[in-house]
Amino acid sequence: MKVFYSAKNYSGETKAGEMEVKNERDLATQLRADGFMLTSFKELKVKAVSEVNVKLLDRFFGISLKDKLMFTRNLSVMISSGLPISKAVKNISLQTKNKKLQKILDGIFDDIQSGTTFADGLAHYPGIFGDLFVNMIRVGESSGNLEEILEILAIQLEKEHDLMSKIKGAMTYPAVIVVAMIGIAILMLTYILPKLTSVFADMDVQLPASTRFIIGMSNLLRAHAILVVVGFVIFGFAIKFMLTTEIGKKMLGFILINIPVIKNMVIKVNCARFARIYSSLLRSGVPVVQALTIISNTLTNYYYKNAAMRGIEDVQKGISLSKVIEKNTKVFPVLMAQMAQVGEETGKTEVVLLKLAEFYEDEISQISKNMSSIIEPVLMIFIGGAVGFFAISMLQPMYSLMDNIK
Repeated sequence: MKVFYSAKNYSGETKAGEMEVKNERDLATQLRADGFMLTSFKELKVKAVSEVNVKLLDRFFGISLKDKLMFTRNLSVMISSGLPISKAVKNISLQTKNKKLQKILDGIFDDIQSGTTFADGLAHYPGIFGDLFVNMIRVGESSGNLEEILEILAIQLEKEHDLMSKIKGAMTYPAVIVVAMIGIAILMLTYILPKLTSVFADMDVQLPASTRFIIGMSNLLRAHAILVVVGFVIFGFAIKFMLTTEIGKKMLGFILINIPVIKNMVIKVNCARFARIYSSLLRSGVPVVQALTIISNTLTNYYYKNAAMRGIEDVQKGISLSKVIEKNTKVFPVLMAQMAQVGEETGKTEVVLLKLAEFYEDEISQISKNMSSIIEPVLMIFIGGAVGFFAISMLQPMYSLMDNIK
């Protein structure tokens, strides 16, 4: 059976986690071998995939990171004020303006009222609250320091929100330029180009392939505008769905860690997340193997997830985390392995990794400030090339006609 346990050693240190055991005696024996005494345990019922409440829309329209941050912050304040968890959840449900989050919190409140733990209530919504959130709450409930765990979670979500904000800020300028360019291209193809095509129709010249291509695009947009729009929407949803598959995640991960312009930021973002999440889990009392399992389910880049999953097997064989990181030089910089080794040698891994996460987050902030100056020349070349292609395609038939007249 699979159980969630909490245990203490003779020096008062506590730890909690999940373990596969035959019975309670087997669990106590394994913990005793590690120098710990079992204090409590609970059998976890593993649900089949069909039983897990994962809605398709949750994959596309989840609760925003900001809403989850506010929920965690408010919950932390209410719990520290002495409110029962059920009362705190209900109060936040009444205050939130997000109808979807309100419905979820009402469901969690009903679960708690019926005797379910807060962590199990959150686990009913895996598309909203991931493994990291649920497992840290479970550890907090089991060890009795839920208030501290919520504070750690709030800091984690706040840093996550800051990272995402910096990345979005860096990509806003190029996104606006690209959208504006697409808008101008559609305007020219649907309104300006048709006036020129009537002139070309009267010319007794063979149109170049580039000109015929642009005219074909114009005719398609004018004759089947609705179908084109619907096609783009379906294509967008298809791409988003494909990125939820194993092949799609692997392709996207490979592209992101190999594009020269953004590779540096992608690596630093994932290293910062890895270090901060691992540090938070260790501070919460989560064992190393379970921490790596949670990280592998939390990180979105395929290669970092894969590195964490392979690390689980290595750690179980007695290999240290620093050696696990050192084996994955393509995704982890040398500094990451060196700092992890320092943490292991000093017995302060969670402190060292937290400092490392802060270092990478500062670097990401600097990179995001310089990102627009890096991307701007690339965009200018791309826009210049597109404008040049259009101009040459339109002017070339006219020059051919003038040559024929001569």
